[in-house]
Amino acid sequence: MKPIYQFFAIFWFFLPFTVISGDNNKNLIFKGCASQKSPDPTGVFTQNLNSLFTSLLSQSAQKSFASTTAGTDNTTAVTGVFQCRGDLPAAECYDCVSKIPKLVSKLCGGGGDDGNVVVAARVQLSGCYIRYEVSGFRQTSGTEMLFRVCGKKQSGDPGFAGKRDSAFGMAENGVKTGGNGGGFYAGQYESVYVLGQCEGSLGNSDCGECVKDGFEKAKSECGDSISGQVYLHKCFVSYSYYSHGVPNISSLSDGEKRQHTQRTIALAVGGVAVLGFVIVCLLVLKSAMKKKSKYDSY
Repeated sequence: MKPIYQFFAIFWFFLPFTVISGDNNKNLIFKGCASQKSPDPTGVFTQNLNSLFTSLLSQSAQKSFASTTAGTDNTTAVTGVFQCRGDLPAAECYDCVSKIPKLVSKLCGGGGDDGNVVVAARVQLSGCYIRYEVSGFRQTSGTEMLFRVCGKKQSGDPGFAGKRDSAFGMAENGVKTGGNGGGFYAGQYESVYVLGQCEGSLGNSDCGECVKDGFEKAKSECGDSISGQVYLHKCFVSYSYYSHGVPNISSLSDGEKRQHTQRTIALAVGGVAVLGFVIVCLLVLKSAMKKKSKYDSY
């Protein structure tokens, strides 16, 4: 018997969440939860879903993308993927993915505890995401927009649009030709830093088309905003404009950014501590000299 999910549309609820820090890979960006739950009286769905999460988590320690299916029965099988941002080291990818399984149940409900399973869900963090669907779930267009966020500040640079479009074209070509590897590209054109990434299941040509569509949506949705992020079903794009030029730190991975920031803070704190110590020593020396001068006057 074919699953009932094939015979009617299933609506998703996508809710945004504020990103607190740009270099924290585990910040929640958005959740997508199917409105339908499947009864799971025997616990088969739940077991398959847990097996799926275990498999995806295990693979995230070795690579940045994987797709797998848990369960052999077409009516209860669960298919899912995970993907990490292309510049994330394996250890950080694993750490990011490991946070999602519990979030799925917490954010979407229907994790088996109430005897039901949400038939499809996606949880997107800053550095990774997991999505899954039960057998027969309606397929979604790869270029369907799931979520976008635009910077509040508008650019006053008359050449902004041209620079942004050139950066977009560079990223589109970059993911087609391999860019930084595996359908991922990050780079800069003059004052614009740009990033594009596709789900690992897309070929180079399809990836380029998805990223192109993402940038078109970014232009129409964000206008002259100096920054924007657009998440489509199969790809993700972002851009940032810097009026004084892209900082060198932008070309680093998130892990390197954190190390750079930590080193900077450590040097600053250390410098302040040394300066404070020197000032204290000078004050003590000055006080001692005053006392000596006072005693010498008698």
